[in-house]
Order: sequence, then C-alpha cells, then structure tokens
Amino acid sequence: MTTTKTADVEGTLVQIYSLAAAGAEIVRCTCNSQDAADGLRQIVPRSPVPIVADIHFHVEMALAALESGVAALRLNPGNLRKPEEIKLVAREAGARGVPIRIGVNAGSLHPDFAKEFGGITAEAMVASALHELELFHEVGFDDVAFSVKASNVALMIAAYRLLAEKVDHPLHLGVTEAGPLPGGLIKATAGIATLLAEGIGDTIRYSLTADPIEEARAGRQLLEAMGLRERKGLDLIACPSCGRAEIDVIGVAKAAQSALEERNLPIQVAVMGCVVNGPGEAREADLGIAAGRKKGHLFIKGHIVRVVPEDEMVEALVAEAEQLVAEGIEARLAAADSSAEAEAEADRQALLAEKGDDANASEDRIELIRRTVASGRAGDRRD
Repeated sequence: MTTTKTADVEGTLVQIYSLAAAGAEIVRCTCNSQDAADGLRQIVPRSPVPIVADIHFHVEMALAALESGVAALRLNPGNLRKPEEIKLVAREAGARGVPIRIGVNAGSLHPDFAKEFGGITAEAMVASALHELELFHEVGFDDVAFSVKASNVALMIAAYRLLAEKVDHPLHLGVTEAGPLPGGLIKATAGIATLLAEGIGDTIRYSLTADPIEEARAGRQLLEAMGLRERKGLDLIACPSCGRAEIDVIGVAKAAQSALEERNLPIQVAVMGCVVNGPGEAREADLGIAAGRKKGHLFIKGHIVRVVPEDEMVEALVAEAEQLVAEGIEARLAAADSSAEAEAEADRQALLAEKGDDANASEDRIELIRRTVASGRAGDRRD
C-alpha cells in the first residue's frame, strides 16, 4: 500500500513504480477525500499494476473511486456500517464489473459482533465478513474477496482457517499492524506462511512500519522461498559460521548481498565460511564461494571452478554471477579452471588435519565417547 497522499499524483506514481519493481503485483491507495479520488483518475491509467482503492468511512469516496476506474475496492465493514450504503456500493461496483474486498480488521470490528461472540474472536470476525456478503447478495453481487486480519498472529490464523471452511472466495492474507522490522517481519511471515503452506490464501500483504518497498520485497521473497513464484531476484544463503570459519562470514555475506542485489541477478548464491563442508552443504546453489587457507573456493552447483585470493572473494563471486546469468551453468562449468578441483581438495584435507572433521566422523572420538559413557554407567551401578 502506498504511503503518499493520493492527491500527490506524481509522488504516488513514483512509489507505485518502485513497489512494482520490488515485486508488488497489486497496489492499494487510500481514497479518503475528493482530492484523493481526483488523483486516482490520473494514477489509474498510468499505473503498471492494478490499483485498489482503500475505503473506510465514506460511501461517497467509494463511489468516487469507482468513477476513477480503479481495479477493485476494499471496504471495511467495521467502519462503513449502513446496509443501504453498502448495497449501493455493491450495485455500482457490479455495474462496472469491479470486485470488492471485504476487509475485516480485528481492531475495527463492529461492536455488535464483538458482543455477540464474547469479544474479538475468529468467530466474530468471520461473522462480520459473512454479514457483509449477505448484503451484497441482496443486490446480486458476488465478485468478492475477503480478509480477516489481526495483529495477533494466532487470531489471524484461526480466523482465516474458519473463513476458508465457510466460503469459496479469494482470501487476502495479512497480519495487520505487524510493526517495525525485524519483529513485524517475523510476525507477518509466521501468519502468512502458515496459511499458504495449508493452501489458504490468494493474495498477501506485509503490513510493516517501514518503507512500503520493504513490504513488497518481503512478500516477493516469501513467495519465491515457498516456490509460489519464479525467482526474479537474488537468493543469498550463507552458513551461520562456526569454529571452523576462516573468514568473517557475516561481513562477506553482507558485502556479496549488497553487490549482487544492485545487479538484480535471479540466482541462488551461497557464502560459506569454510571449505570443509561448504561446497557440499551448498551444492544445490547456482553459485557459491567457500573460504579456506586465505583463499576462496568458487563453486557452481557444488563443482569447484576457480580458486581465488581471499581478498578477491566478493569481486570474483560477482563477476562469476554475471557470467553465469549471461552464459548459463553448463557453459561456466565448461570454462572451469582445470586445476581448481585438485587445489581445493588439497586445502580441504589440510584444514581437516588442522582443525578436525565433524566429531561423528572420527572413530577415535566415537570410541572415546563410548568409553566415557560406559564408565559413567559403571559408576552409577556402584553407587
């Protein structure tokens, strides 16, 4: 959703284009005044994505938004309460073929439903949504989507699950008023991802106290991570670091992410702190680099293609990423340095000897553990 004043046509369009570039496929703009409605008239034909008008208290604004040519309306049943006004909007939307989202929010739930169901509950929120739908049906309108958002994640999940059992309409998911980063991101993801994994939900919105570009970016990344959208941007994975790490993993990962995001390359890239397990653990990544013995082992799909000096790791990673996108994986594997695999294996073996492999791979350590446990049990029996 835009944060600009909708009457500021140029400023709003700049934000809409930025949101679209960050992955937003639908953008919502407030329509809370006649100036905002006039702005929408100019924004809608110039927008790269469909525009939804956000309506809260004034039926006049809903009608004006329809006149502006918006792709959809969002009505809040807790704020727009008069049945005849609601039905009027539904009739006018139906005449234009414009869908409406019934957007129930826990924070603006109609008090009658809160009283009937003993507070702000999933049942009360769903009842409010279904009541609005009944009003629409009275005028023959059924082109409806629903949302039942709450700032409480558990309540949000429960409400959507209940609603999904009762209607066969599109559902728009969101944890409303999730708050600033990083907490807001965690709460929103917990609610949205849980429902998407259950097959519930058709559109999503991150409601963060942040630049709306962060909302669009988070939504896109979530959908890509869940396999619901084809990757269009960078997916950088990195190890959490451990005692074997040969570099500042956090620093290198941040530098790599910053450099690669600027180029908007649609690949998965791994930054690993050591060469002992790095290429193996990240073998499914399109491209990666692992540090060891003051060197960086550059690998593609788990195959070492180059060994570079440690201080050139990020630069080499970025260069290879650009070539990988331009030429393809097979071409870059064919162009691998023929001596890289042997050099990398020598480094790996040296580090294994120096720092040790995983404890579970050492027979000596396993035997030591067994003896220690056996000794402890014998002591218990003596006591």
